[in-house]
Amino acid sequence: MLRSALPVPKSYLRIRLLQQRERLSVDERKSRSLVAQRHLLLSDIFSAARTIALYRPIRGEVATAELFSAARLAGKTVCFPRLDGDHMVFVAIADEGSFVPGAFGVEEPWGTTIVTPDSIDLTVVPGVAFDRQGHRLGYGKGYYDRELSQRSRRGTLVGLCFDFQFVDRLPAESHDIPLDCLVTENGFFTPRVVSDAHGSP
Repeated sequence: MLRSALPVPKSYLRIRLLQQRERLSVDERKSRSLVAQRHLLLSDIFSAARTIALYRPIRGEVATAELFSAARLAGKTVCFPRLDGDHMVFVAIADEGSFVPGAFGVEEPWGTTIVTPDSIDLTVVPGVAFDRQGHRLGYGKGYYDRELSQRSRRGTLVGLCFDFQFVDRLPAESHDIPLDCLVTENGFFTPRVVSDAHGSP
């Protein structure tokens, strides 16, 4: 975890943390990703969710393949984001072969089953950095911020990242949507509180 008495500039954090994430070896990224996913898989949050929104990892993000497989085996609806102009929609898919190259190097679902955002029980959110207040730093495009702000029902919002992406404080804007909890390879974290990795935070 990166500690600082004051919020660190966003541009500095993006550069530093993206470089650190991309320096992970393939094996280390795979093992850390697996542990982080299993913390979420063992939680009441995951068990209770009927519709789950995941993401396709880019630039060394924590993988989501284990979450996808477990959710499908449990009969859950799983959806992934697809860009539609300046906005993001979620499309339900049934298998790992349902993706095509999309914008910014992100694979997108090619299906036609659009999931209503308000029906999503659990949204797993990627990012560059997250802090103890539940704030998130993305890549600067604002897609998740816009999509989440338009929901009348947000369900549970979970940030998934490596532990070194978890910082004390991020510069926050009034329109930022805080996440409910954060999951890393070291367990579950709620704003200002550390809780058991095997139960609801």
